[in-house]
Amino acid sequence: MNHANRRKFLKTASLTAAATTLPRFAIGKPGASANSKLNIAVVGVGGMGGYATRSAANENQVALCDVDDVKAAPHYKKYPDTPRFKDFRVMLDKMGDDIDAVAISTPDHTHFAAAMAAMERGKHVFVQKPLAHNIWQCRTLRKAAAHYKVVTQMGNQGHTFDGMRRIKEWVDAGIVGDVKEVVTWTNRPNAPWFIPPSSFPPQSGPAPSTLDWDLWQGPTKRRDYSLDYLPTRWRGWWDYGCGALGDIGCHTFDAPFWVLGLGSPIKVEVERKEPLNPGFIPMGSVITYHFPARGKKPPVKLTWYEKGYDVPLPKRWDEGKPLDAGGGMYMEGTENTLYHPGMRPRSPRLTPSSAFNELKPKLAKMDRSPSVKGGPIDEWVRAIKGEGPAPGSQFDYAAPLTEMVLLGALAQRTGKTIDWDPEKMLVKGQPELNELIKEPTREGWQYGEKL
Repeated sequence: MNHANRRKFLKTASLTAAATTLPRFAIGKPGASANSKLNIAVVGVGGMGGYATRSAANENQVALCDVDDVKAAPHYKKYPDTPRFKDFRVMLDKMGDDIDAVAISTPDHTHFAAAMAAMERGKHVFVQKPLAHNIWQCRTLRKAAAHYKVVTQMGNQGHTFDGMRRIKEWVDAGIVGDVKEVVTWTNRPNAPWFIPPSSFPPQSGPAPSTLDWDLWQGPTKRRDYSLDYLPTRWRGWWDYGCGALGDIGCHTFDAPFWVLGLGSPIKVEVERKEPLNPGFIPMGSVITYHFPARGKKPPVKLTWYEKGYDVPLPKRWDEGKPLDAGGGMYMEGTENTLYHPGMRPRSPRLTPSSAFNELKPKLAKMDRSPSVKGGPIDEWVRAIKGEGPAPGSQFDYAAPLTEMVLLGALAQRTGKTIDWDPEKMLVKGQPELNELIKEPTREGWQYGEKL
């Protein structure tokens, strides 16, 4: 089908869909329908961009964008005839009419600009976690998704797991009881993502010819190139990453945030190892979030432990072995303790094990929530085509979850307690901290100012 006929067909299909009972989110922009393949552009092709190209392999990969030719080379080889770009702004200007949706897998600091540039042109967007680099960006992305009426999704694989649905079923059925305390942990920061440089500032040098270093920096302050930033060490620098919290928090906080309906914390406290330099993350922290009561649900204290801090065992622990060393979550209920090993809720269970074994026949008979076929990109694609419901990590959900993560990162970065006013989007009594709620942006990279 040639370009003109395809657009005519898709427009007709979209109008037909609009006449049915499908919700607006399922229809998307003119050009997306259940009877055609989506034209998807991938921004950030190396690293997690490979996940995007694999997950959307059944759709049309119409454009690939990456600033690093070496990291992107395997994917360029797989799609030798697909147009390539270094600047997503140029890609959208040149190929906007041929793109239905954009999958973004860049470092944290460019998530916002890439997503906004796509949504302003009516493109559906998928963004890897964390959704954004600061809290203002989270709220602006949420507003933009509603304003531009596009289908959105944050890359939070665990939200599509059946284990996530089991946790919600058990909590909603009262099997766990009232939850007042949640404990989460990770073995990060660690290599290869978090490696402190041998000196501050890091040793600089010429960027390789295969990398557009200026474009890689995007909206942030210009700095000299250093091997201490790339390819994976950027997560430890506040200019580019959000630390171990930004890396893992959206995964491990996901179950309690969703199931308990936590919303915004009102206070965030921090205990941290002293950072090596103001621009680099502390190599370990304990973050404590305080959430108010929500209707009949009691207040919740949620604690996050990073590498170097001992995680307390659950009060009902009887498994005779340590907690998962890599990470995990447990919530202490008045009836039982719910635990999942690992950063994502793949295999939740109750403790004590005796209670879990007694409850298994009852749990097996409970009504099951619908499973999500495939991962978050599959879910996003189906929603765009009108073949499934809105994605579970659409920006209405992902933005508040990421905001929670970033409030912890703000406490880590400053070493100060955050008394948070979610309505006014500010830290009470510490105006200097509010400068980090919306960070400065380089000229040419501003988006969302008028939303």
